[in-house]
Amino acid sequence: MNISNKKNLKVALVGSSGGHLTHLYLLKPFWKDKDRFWVTFNKEDAQSVLKNERMIPAFYPTNRNIKNLIRNTFLAFKVLKREKPDIIISSGAAVAVPFFYLGKLFGAKTIYIEVFDRIDRPTLTGKLVYPVTDKFIVQWPEMKKIYPKAINLGGIF
Repeated sequence: MNISNKKNLKVALVGSSGGHLTHLYLLKPFWKDKDRFWVTFNKEDAQSVLKNERMIPAFYPTNRNIKNLIRNTFLAFKVLKREKPDIIISSGAAVAVPFFYLGKLFGAKTIYIEVFDRIDRPTLTGKLVYPVTDKFIVQWPEMKKIYPKAINLGGIF
C-alpha cells in the first residue's frame, strides 16, 4: 500500500510518557487532521497532554521489564488487530518495540525518531526497531554511522 496517496491515514502514536510523549505531541502539524490514537502510559502528564485525544494505556515500567514487554505485546496485538493503523510513529521507548514488530505483520508502515539527546550512541529501543522501521529518523549526522539507512533531519524538536 502506498500511504502517501491515501487520504484518510490512520496513525498510531506510540511512546512512553514524559519526553517521548512530548516529542510525538510536537508533531501535531502532521497528525492534527488525521484519524489517530495514542498508546502511552496512563500517567498524569499523559492524561493532561492527551485530555482531548483517544489514548490506550500501555503497561509500565518497561525498561528491561520482561513481564510488561509480554503484556504490551498482547496489548499491541489486540490494538493493532482492532485499529489497523496505516502508520505507527514512535520516538521511544520500549513500548514501541512490540507495536513496530507486530505492526509490520499487520501491514503498517513504521516511523521511528531517535531521540535528540543521543548524539553518537544508539538507544536500546532504536537498535531493536531499526531492522523493521520503514523510515528511521536521526537528528545528528554522527548517528548515520550507527544507522546507515537513517534519514538525518537535524534537530526536529
